[in-house]
Amino acid sequence: MVRVVVAGGGDVSAARSAVEDLLGAVDRACSRFRDDSELTALNRAAGRWVDVGPVLLEALEVALWAAAATDGAVDPTVGRALRLVGYDRDFAAVPPDGGPIVVRLRPVPGWWTIEVDRAGGRARVAAGVEVDLGSTAKGLAADRAAVAAHAAGGAEGTLVSLGGDIAVAGTAPGGRWPVLVAEDCAVRADSDGDVALIADGGLATSSTRVRRWTRGGVELHHIIDPATGGPVQGPWRTATVAAASCLEANAAATAAIVMGERAEAWLEARGLPARLVGVDGTVAMVGGWPEEEVMR
Repeated sequence: MVRVVVAGGGDVSAARSAVEDLLGAVDRACSRFRDDSELTALNRAAGRWVDVGPVLLEALEVALWAAAATDGAVDPTVGRALRLVGYDRDFAAVPPDGGPIVVRLRPVPGWWTIEVDRAGGRARVAAGVEVDLGSTAKGLAADRAAVAAHAAGGAEGTLVSLGGDIAVAGTAPGGRWPVLVAEDCAVRADSDGDVALIADGGLATSSTRVRRWTRGGVELHHIIDPATGGPVQGPWRTATVAAASCLEANAAATAAIVMGERAEAWLEARGLPARLVGVDGTVAMVGGWPEEEVMR
Protein backbone atom coordinates (compact mmCIF):
# COMPACT_ATOMS: atom_id res chain seq x y z
CA MET A 1 0.00 0.00 0.00
CA VAL A 2 1.38 3.38 -1.06
CA ARG A 3 0.36 6.65 0.59
CA VAL A 4 1.46 10.12 -0.46
CA VAL A 5 0.55 13.02 1.83
CA VAL A 6 1.28 16.69 1.12
CA ALA A 7 0.92 19.60 3.52
CA GLY A 8 0.99 23.35 3.02
CA GLY A 9 -0.36 23.49 -0.52
CA GLY A 10 1.23 21.85 -3.49
CA ASP A 11 0.07 19.63 -6.34
CA VAL A 12 -0.82 16.19 -4.97
CA SER A 13 -1.34 14.77 -8.48
CA ALA A 14 2.19 15.76 -9.50
CA ALA A 15 3.57 14.34 -6.26
CA ARG A 16 1.73 11.07 -6.86
CA SER A 17 2.96 10.82 -10.45
CA ALA A 18 6.54 11.33 -9.30
CA VAL A 19 6.18 8.49 -6.80
CA GLU A 20 4.59 6.20 -9.40
CA ASP A 21 7.42 6.86 -11.85
CA LEU A 22 10.08 6.17 -9.25
CA LEU A 23 8.42 2.97 -8.02
CA GLY A 24 8.07 1.76 -11.59
CA ALA A 25 11.80 2.20 -12.12
CA VAL A 26 12.58 0.39 -8.87
CA ASP A 27 10.29 -2.50 -9.81
CA ARG A 28 11.86 -2.91 -13.23
CA ALA A 29 15.32 -2.94 -11.71
CA CYS A 30 14.90 -4.74 -8.38
CA SER A 31 11.90 -7.09 -8.49
CA ARG A 32 12.59 -10.75 -7.77
CA PHE A 33 9.23 -11.65 -9.30
CA ARG A 34 9.59 -10.15 -12.79
CA ASP A 35 11.19 -12.23 -15.52
CA ASP A 36 12.31 -9.03 -17.23
CA SER A 37 13.86 -7.26 -14.23
CA GLU A 38 17.56 -6.49 -13.96
CA LEU A 39 17.74 -8.39 -10.68
CA THR A 40 16.31 -11.53 -12.27
CA ALA A 41 18.95 -11.32 -15.00
CA LEU A 42 21.65 -10.93 -12.35
CA ASN A 43 20.38 -13.92 -10.36
CA ARG A 44 20.36 -16.06 -13.52
CA ALA A 45 23.84 -15.07 -14.67
CA ALA A 46 25.54 -17.95 -12.80
CA GLY A 47 28.47 -15.90 -11.55
CA ARG A 48 29.04 -13.82 -14.69
CA TRP A 49 29.35 -10.03 -14.64
CA VAL A 50 26.11 -8.31 -15.69
CA ASP A 51 25.65 -4.69 -16.77
CA VAL A 52 23.19 -2.99 -14.41
CA GLY A 53 21.53 0.40 -14.39
CA PRO A 54 21.93 3.08 -11.71
CA VAL A 55 18.79 2.06 -9.80
CA LEU A 56 19.88 -1.54 -9.25
CA LEU A 57 23.47 -0.46 -8.70
CA GLU A 58 22.43 1.79 -5.82
CA ALA A 59 20.03 -0.82 -4.43
CA LEU A 60 22.82 -3.42 -4.35
CA GLU A 61 25.21 -1.00 -2.69
CA VAL A 62 22.78 -0.09 0.07
CA ALA A 63 21.94 -3.78 0.59
CA LEU A 64 25.63 -4.49 1.15
CA TRP A 65 25.83 -1.48 3.47
CA ALA A 66 22.87 -2.79 5.49
CA ALA A 67 24.43 -6.24 5.75
CA ALA A 68 27.69 -4.81 7.05
CA ALA A 69 25.94 -2.38 9.41
CA THR A 70 23.80 -5.14 10.96
CA ASP A 71 26.57 -7.73 11.24
CA GLY A 72 24.84 -9.83 8.58
CA ALA A 73 21.39 -9.86 10.20
CA VAL A 74 19.95 -8.21 7.08
CA ASP A 75 21.46 -10.26 4.25
CA PRO A 76 20.36 -9.85 0.61
CA THR A 77 21.30 -13.44 -0.28
CA VAL A 78 18.08 -14.80 1.28
CA GLY A 79 16.36 -15.08 -2.10
CA ARG A 80 16.61 -18.85 -2.45
CA ALA A 81 15.54 -19.41 1.17
CA LEU A 82 12.44 -17.25 0.61
CA ARG A 83 11.59 -19.12 -2.56
CA LEU A 84 11.92 -22.53 -0.91
CA VAL A 85 9.60 -21.66 1.97
CA GLY A 86 6.92 -20.52 -0.48
CA TYR A 87 7.52 -16.82 -1.09
CA ASP A 88 8.22 -17.34 -4.78
CA ARG A 89 5.95 -14.70 -6.32
CA ASP A 90 4.42 -11.33 -5.51
CA PHE A 91 2.90 -11.74 -2.06
CA ALA A 92 -0.62 -10.99 -3.25
CA ALA A 93 -0.37 -14.14 -5.39
CA VAL A 94 1.12 -16.42 -2.70
CA PRO A 95 -1.52 -19.05 -1.72
CA PRO A 96 -2.39 -18.57 1.96
CA ASP A 97 -2.55 -22.32 2.54
CA GLY A 98 -1.12 -25.43 0.92
CA GLY A 99 0.32 -28.88 1.37
CA PRO A 100 3.53 -29.70 3.23
CA ILE A 101 6.89 -28.74 1.74
CA VAL A 102 10.35 -30.18 2.39
CA VAL A 103 12.91 -27.55 3.34
CA ARG A 104 16.50 -28.37 4.27
CA LEU A 105 17.61 -25.45 6.39
CA ARG A 106 21.11 -24.11 5.96
CA PRO A 107 22.76 -20.70 6.32
CA VAL A 108 22.32 -18.34 3.37
CA PRO A 109 25.37 -17.91 1.11
CA GLY A 110 26.30 -14.53 2.58
CA TRP A 111 26.39 -10.96 1.31
CA TRP A 112 30.10 -11.17 0.47
CA THR A 113 29.13 -13.34 -2.53
CA ILE A 114 27.86 -10.15 -4.23
CA GLU A 115 30.28 -7.92 -6.13
CA VAL A 116 29.49 -4.42 -7.36
CA ASP A 117 31.65 -2.52 -9.83
CA ARG A 118 30.31 1.05 -9.72
CA ALA A 119 32.85 2.45 -12.16
CA GLY A 120 32.01 -0.25 -14.68
CA GLY A 121 28.24 -0.17 -14.03
CA ARG A 122 28.11 -3.90 -13.46
CA ALA A 123 27.59 -6.53 -10.76
CA ARG A 124 27.77 -10.26 -10.24
CA VAL A 125 26.69 -12.83 -7.69
CA ALA A 126 28.20 -16.24 -7.12
CA ALA A 127 26.62 -19.10 -9.04
CA GLY A 128 23.59 -20.49 -7.22
CA VAL A 129 23.06 -17.35 -5.11
CA GLU A 130 19.68 -15.61 -5.33
CA VAL A 131 19.53 -11.99 -4.23
CA ASP A 132 16.39 -10.49 -2.69
CA LEU A 133 16.24 -6.71 -2.19
CA GLY A 134 12.72 -6.55 -0.81
CA SER A 135 13.72 -5.05 2.53
CA THR A 136 16.37 -2.44 1.85
CA ALA A 137 15.11 -1.48 -1.61
CA LYS A 138 11.77 -0.53 -0.08
CA GLY A 139 13.38 1.71 2.51
CA LEU A 140 15.60 3.29 -0.13
CA ALA A 141 12.61 3.77 -2.44
CA ALA A 142 10.65 5.51 0.32
CA ASP A 143 13.49 7.98 0.87
CA ARG A 144 13.87 8.68 -2.84
CA ALA A 145 10.09 8.88 -3.36
CA ALA A 146 9.63 11.45 -0.60
CA VAL A 147 12.28 13.70 -2.17
CA ALA A 148 10.84 13.23 -5.68
CA ALA A 149 7.26 13.88 -4.54
CA HIS A 150 8.31 16.96 -2.61
CA ALA A 151 10.14 18.41 -5.61
CA ALA A 152 7.31 17.63 -8.04
CA GLY A 153 4.43 18.68 -5.83
CA GLY A 154 5.90 21.88 -4.47
CA ALA A 155 4.27 21.42 -1.06
CA GLU A 156 5.81 22.66 2.18
CA GLY A 157 5.98 19.11 3.47
CA THR A 158 5.60 15.63 1.97
CA LEU A 159 5.23 12.18 3.51
CA VAL A 160 5.45 8.91 1.61
CA SER A 161 4.54 5.53 3.06
CA LEU A 162 5.45 2.33 1.21
CA GLY A 163 3.84 -0.55 3.02
CA GLY A 164 4.43 1.15 6.35
CA ASP A 165 7.98 2.32 5.60
CA ILE A 166 7.78 6.09 5.96
CA ALA A 167 10.00 8.90 4.72
CA VAL A 168 9.40 12.64 4.85
CA ALA A 169 10.75 15.69 3.04
CA GLY A 170 10.35 19.42 3.57
CA THR A 171 8.67 20.94 6.60
CA ALA A 172 6.22 18.87 8.61
CA PRO A 173 2.83 20.42 9.45
CA GLY A 174 3.09 21.93 12.91
CA GLY A 175 6.70 20.78 13.01
CA ARG A 176 5.97 17.03 13.24
CA TRP A 177 4.09 14.37 11.30
CA PRO A 178 1.79 12.15 13.42
CA VAL A 179 2.20 8.52 12.40
CA LEU A 180 0.11 5.63 13.74
CA VAL A 181 2.36 2.74 14.82
CA ALA A 182 0.73 -0.51 13.70
CA GLU A 183 1.76 -4.03 12.71
CA ASP A 184 -0.30 -3.91 9.51
CA CYS A 185 0.07 -1.00 7.10
CA ALA A 186 -3.54 -1.58 5.97
CA VAL A 187 -4.82 -0.20 9.29
CA ARG A 188 -6.52 3.18 8.83
CA ALA A 189 -4.28 6.09 9.77
CA ASP A 190 -6.97 7.50 12.09
CA SER A 191 -7.39 4.24 14.06
CA ASP A 192 -6.73 4.01 17.78
CA GLY A 193 -3.20 3.18 18.82
CA ASP A 194 0.20 4.60 19.66
CA VAL A 195 1.25 7.60 17.58
CA ALA A 196 4.82 8.57 16.76
CA LEU A 197 5.69 12.16 15.87
CA ILE A 198 8.48 12.65 13.33
CA ALA A 199 9.92 15.85 11.91
CA ASP A 200 12.42 14.37 9.46
CA GLY A 201 14.22 11.14 8.59
CA GLY A 202 12.24 7.93 8.47
CA LEU A 203 10.23 5.38 10.39
CA ALA A 204 9.95 1.69 9.53
CA THR A 205 8.17 -1.34 10.91
CA SER A 206 9.11 -4.98 10.37
CA SER A 207 6.75 -7.72 11.49
CA THR A 208 6.37 -11.46 11.27
CA ARG A 209 2.59 -11.09 11.60
CA VAL A 210 1.59 -9.64 8.24
CA ARG A 211 3.22 -11.59 5.40
CA ARG A 212 2.36 -15.08 6.58
CA TRP A 213 1.22 -18.28 4.87
CA THR A 214 0.70 -21.91 5.85
CA ARG A 215 2.16 -25.08 4.37
CA GLY A 216 1.18 -28.45 5.79
CA GLY A 217 -0.28 -26.78 8.87
CA VAL A 218 2.95 -24.89 9.62
CA GLU A 219 2.85 -21.09 9.67
CA LEU A 220 5.66 -19.39 7.79
CA HIS A 221 6.65 -15.74 7.28
CA HIS A 222 8.96 -13.61 5.16
CA ILE A 223 11.72 -12.59 7.59
CA ILE A 224 14.57 -15.06 7.12
CA ASP A 225 17.29 -15.72 9.67
CA PRO A 226 20.50 -15.78 7.59
CA ALA A 227 22.09 -18.14 10.12
CA THR A 228 19.49 -20.87 9.52
CA GLY A 229 17.92 -20.05 6.16
CA GLY A 230 14.46 -20.39 7.72
CA PRO A 231 11.86 -17.93 9.04
CA VAL A 232 13.01 -16.21 12.22
CA GLN A 233 11.98 -17.90 15.45
CA GLY A 234 12.63 -15.28 18.09
CA PRO A 235 11.13 -13.23 20.91
CA TRP A 236 9.94 -10.29 18.77
CA ARG A 237 7.03 -10.26 16.35
CA THR A 238 7.26 -6.55 15.46
CA ALA A 239 9.93 -3.86 15.53
CA THR A 240 9.41 -0.17 14.75
CA VAL A 241 12.49 2.04 14.48
CA ALA A 242 13.07 5.76 13.86
CA ALA A 243 16.29 6.82 12.14
CA ALA A 244 17.90 9.50 10.01
CA SER A 245 16.47 7.83 6.89
CA CYS A 246 13.84 5.24 6.09
CA LEU A 247 16.58 2.99 4.73
CA GLU A 248 18.39 3.03 8.07
CA ALA A 249 15.13 2.53 9.99
CA ASN A 250 14.16 -0.39 7.75
CA ALA A 251 17.52 -2.14 8.15
CA ALA A 252 17.45 -1.68 11.93
CA ALA A 253 13.85 -2.89 12.29
CA THR A 254 14.52 -6.06 10.29
CA ALA A 255 17.79 -6.62 12.14
CA ALA A 256 16.00 -6.35 15.48
CA ILE A 257 13.59 -9.14 14.55
CA VAL A 258 16.49 -11.34 13.40
CA MET A 259 18.75 -10.56 16.35
CA GLY A 260 16.13 -11.51 18.91
CA GLU A 261 17.45 -11.19 22.45
CA ARG A 262 20.45 -9.15 21.26
CA ALA A 263 18.27 -6.51 19.63
CA GLU A 264 17.72 -4.22 22.61
CA ALA A 265 21.42 -3.81 23.37
CA TRP A 266 22.25 -3.38 19.68
CA LEU A 267 19.64 -0.63 19.24
CA GLU A 268 20.65 1.11 22.48
CA ALA A 269 24.31 1.14 21.46
CA ARG A 270 23.41 2.93 18.22
CA GLY A 271 20.97 5.38 19.80
CA LEU A 272 18.10 4.16 17.62
CA PRO A 273 14.65 4.77 19.15
CA ALA A 274 12.65 1.57 18.80
CA ARG A 275 9.41 -0.04 19.90
CA LEU A 276 9.55 -3.84 20.08
CA VAL A 277 6.51 -6.08 20.44
CA GLY A 278 7.07 -9.59 21.79
CA VAL A 279 5.34 -12.68 20.49
CA ASP A 280 3.22 -12.56 23.66
CA GLY A 281 2.20 -8.95 23.01
CA THR A 282 4.45 -7.31 25.58
CA VAL A 283 6.03 -4.03 24.48
CA ALA A 284 9.61 -2.86 25.07
CA MET A 285 10.74 0.69 24.29
CA VAL A 286 14.46 1.15 23.80
CA GLY A 287 17.01 3.60 22.45
CA GLY A 288 15.15 6.64 23.76
CA TRP A 289 11.70 5.79 22.40
CA PRO A 290 9.38 7.79 24.71
CA GLU A 291 6.43 6.27 26.44
CA GLU A 292 3.96 8.00 24.15
CA GLU A 293 5.80 9.41 21.15
CA VAL A 294 9.13 9.64 19.36
CA MET A 295 10.51 12.82 17.83
CA ARG A 296 13.34 13.09 15.33
